[in-house]
Amino acid sequence: MSQSRTYEVRTYGCQMNVHDSERLSGLLEDAGYERAAEGSTADVIVFNTCAVRENADNRLYGNLGHLRPVKDARPGMQIAVGGCLAQKDRGEIVRRAPWVDVVFGTHNIGSLPILLERSRVQHEAQVEIEESLQAFPSTLPTRRESAYAAWVSVSVGCNNTCTFCIVPSLRGKEKDRRPGDILAEVRALVAEGAVEVTLLGQNVNAYGSEFGDRQAFSKLLRACGEIEGLERVRFTSPHPRDFTDDVIEAMAETPNVMPQLHMPLQSGSSRVLKAMRRSYRRERFQGIVRRVREAMPEAAITTDIIVGFPGETEEDFQETLDVVAESRFASAFTFQYSKRPGTPAAEMDGQLPKEVVQERYERLIALQERISAEENARLVGTETELLVAEGEGRKDGERRRLSGRAPDNRLVHFAVEEGAEEPRPGDMVRVGITYAAPHHLVADSGVRGLRRTRAGDAWAARNGVAEESAKPGVMLGMPSIGAPAPAPAATGGCCDA
Repeated sequence: MSQSRTYEVRTYGCQMNVHDSERLSGLLEDAGYERAAEGSTADVIVFNTCAVRENADNRLYGNLGHLRPVKDARPGMQIAVGGCLAQKDRGEIVRRAPWVDVVFGTHNIGSLPILLERSRVQHEAQVEIEESLQAFPSTLPTRRESAYAAWVSVSVGCNNTCTFCIVPSLRGKEKDRRPGDILAEVRALVAEGAVEVTLLGQNVNAYGSEFGDRQAFSKLLRACGEIEGLERVRFTSPHPRDFTDDVIEAMAETPNVMPQLHMPLQSGSSRVLKAMRRSYRRERFQGIVRRVREAMPEAAITTDIIVGFPGETEEDFQETLDVVAESRFASAFTFQYSKRPGTPAAEMDGQLPKEVVQERYERLIALQERISAEENARLVGTETELLVAEGEGRKDGERRRLSGRAPDNRLVHFAVEEGAEEPRPGDMVRVGITYAAPHHLVADSGVRGLRRTRAGDAWAARNGVAEESAKPGVMLGMPSIGAPAPAPAATGGCCDA
């Protein structure tokens, strides 16, 4: 294989997929591929797929269809499909799209370079799906998308049996990493310049169940607090069933664990939660929210909600609205129920008409937008420290602003005065909030304090940026969130627990 062959990884879905794509990129670069320049057509295009939403199949096959004439015109070009949809559809993918060269599953992403080479030599599609994990993915090479923030997997798989979710059958049973391995990875990342990590698992706070320690996750949070140079720790996503008070105490008492919690509600109706097989009820969820707020009044709590689950009545939906109104979520990822073949919910009676689901969805969105705007408005006039981010604001360039994430993970666009020292992604700035919108804050009063960090140094070294060449408002682009962020299209159902 020529050293000049290029690759592109296209990622769909949740945080697990985003992190898996970093590993796929690392594997390909380790095998001699180079990342394709933006706007060019790669020699190898890899689709890392999601199977959660109803249109996932159509989206994949539509994209594959668009690539067929491109591949026909480029001898030697290869297309690979991996991820949850590949695990589910298997040989169906090459039957429907015979121009695909490689299909691999969630348990054998490390096989991709070998499968590509085998397909190239044998001139036929390679379909390889393993039924169980071959090796913990964190042992694989990784091309981190950010110099200053990183995902760190604590577990893979899920032991829950939610009736709407197909992921456990595709990702497998939960497997936990040893604490020492996790902390070693975190320390290595910090040594490379990272100042923020997000601990990642499909049910992150069930961590430790495999080796019999119910307080393993809170111990892990406290251990992260002892790592010198690690300034911010986040985690996603916990399950309300497994959310214990020792985790709340660890969050409140560990300075570098951020006052932010993403905890999926899914429904405010205990009757619907039972039908979803969520194993907690409305009262337990609300109790966790209250205890988090008592321990950390400044905490921003976000959630996932599914509207229109089979059998949901107007009374059930009103209970969801009531929980949203009481909980005062900073934001919510809201989804219309999507029937997935192979899940128990797909066969349930009481599937709701599209127009009923749409009307309820719009009411929920309106309520949450109002709450988000009100909660953000309370912050106008306050001061906060931001981790300067890369590529968060789509209009930052034209408005001469940079963007960053506050400790509570709110997105803040901030102005840099003409001639002022330029913050780099990974640096820390103090700003005063001057304006609030439902989904972001603005700080137009200038930077009140700039702290240059090793993370900023690492970003500059990675991007070849000389100190004097940085320009205000120039952003380069990466996945959102200080640490790679939850993708709104996928948080509800895939890795939410």
